[in-house]
Amino acid sequence: MSTIPDPHLQLVRPVTPRTPEGCEECLKEGSPWVHLRLCLTCGRVGCCDSSPRRHARWHAQSAGHPIVQSFEPGEDWRWCYVHEALV
Repeated sequence: MSTIPDPHLQLVRPVTPRTPEGCEECLKEGSPWVHLRLCLTCGRVGCCDSSPRRHARWHAQSAGHPIVQSFEPGEDWRWCYVHEALV
């Protein structure tokens, strides 16, 4: 059985984290975060769904950049917010 790759993977680009020190919005707001996610379209660093402000999901929905990668040390996985699935 073959699987069809997520069509949103075409939006993945080589990126450099814009704020490697933490969630871009939380840093501006002074908000805490739990884990970080890296947008694989533009390099924005956002906080995860377990964080109070959920900036990575907000960015994915508002910017139309659905694929993120964990920005946590030792983690190597990607997530599509549209399909709510690992990619």
